[in-house]
Amino acid sequence: MYSESDLEAAIVAGALTRDQAGRFRDFVASGRHAPVVDEEHFRLLTGFNDIFVGIAAVILLVAVGWIGYYVPPRIDFDGPTPFMGLFVAATAWGLAEFFTRERRMALPSILLLLAFVGGVFATAGITLVLAVGEARLQNDATLAAILLAAAAAIAAASAWLHWRRFRVPITVAAGTAAVAALVVGLVLSAVGDTPATETVVLVTLLALGIGVFLFAMRWDASDPRRETRRSDVAFWLHLLAAPMIVHPVFTLLGLTEGSVNPGEAVIVVALYVALGLAALAIDRRALLVSALAYVLYALNSLFREYGAVELSVALTALIIGSALLLLSAFWANARRAIVQPLPEGLRGKLPVLDRVSHEAVAA
Repeated sequence: MYSESDLEAAIVAGALTRDQAGRFRDFVASGRHAPVVDEEHFRLLTGFNDIFVGIAAVILLVAVGWIGYYVPPRIDFDGPTPFMGLFVAATAWGLAEFFTRERRMALPSILLLLAFVGGVFATAGITLVLAVGEARLQNDATLAAILLAAAAAIAAASAWLHWRRFRVPITVAAGTAAVAALVVGLVLSAVGDTPATETVVLVTLLALGIGVFLFAMRWDASDPRRETRRSDVAFWLHLLAAPMIVHPVFTLLGLTEGSVNPGEAVIVVALYVALGLAALAIDRRALLVSALAYVLYALNSLFREYGAVELSVALTALIIGSALLLLSAFWANARRAIVQPLPEGLRGKLPVLDRVSHEAVAA
């Protein structure tokens, strides 16, 4: 199984010319009866060895973190110690030197990146708590938020260093998530513990989600044919932005409070349709996946409201499953119907509609 990053690396190394890589993409697309651009490639597995190494890496990282637990100082009597995260981060970086930099294995690289950034965040956070003193944090939400922001800033810096060294596409999303946590921490420290805190945080998260989405679109616009690592970076950024946008919207609508009336259900379905149109335009399915749980809950509540209690779950799954499968089957046609009426300037920033026919004409 190849990825766009593999092809780009082969072009850079001189194993393939850009024209040969383009013809290979077209051949694969013609065999699938779909444009390559609509496949939304990203590399997760290069073979079963990825799973094997990933499992072994997780076991090793758990082991070194467990060993770190017994190295004082620790929070409270039996709380965590900074050496837990430090040992995990150091081990993850060392493993990445071989499995990421030399072997270029996909799944282990993702797991090691997440372990490294998470380990740095935990180390920084626990160290700051120990330095400040646990007693001072018990009734001081502002100080706790400041420490959260500081730990997030250190984690963001570590993600930047990891990107400079290994260039794993998910690293940009991990660093962006750390920056978002930094902003949320600063907002919490400014607002304090008030009745409006939750709403302020949700609005902040929504604004950050929109910012991350625009950042992802910038990466996408730099590679509209999705032939380089930039497309993989954009994929992970979209995957991060989607829940940051979807969760605050539906939470502010009251969908997480346990009951949905018919009017709210209609609003949820309408928003899901709008998200579907946006997903088609940018050719990213993450928005649809992130909002899926909310729309399933809303439709299930709607069917219960109108008496279909026993079949509510089945009817909801039938409607949503059928709609998503139809959309997947006719994704390229649906995209064309959405994108073609858009202004030329906007279309130029979106993924191309049909790369196969475009290259055939160019040839």
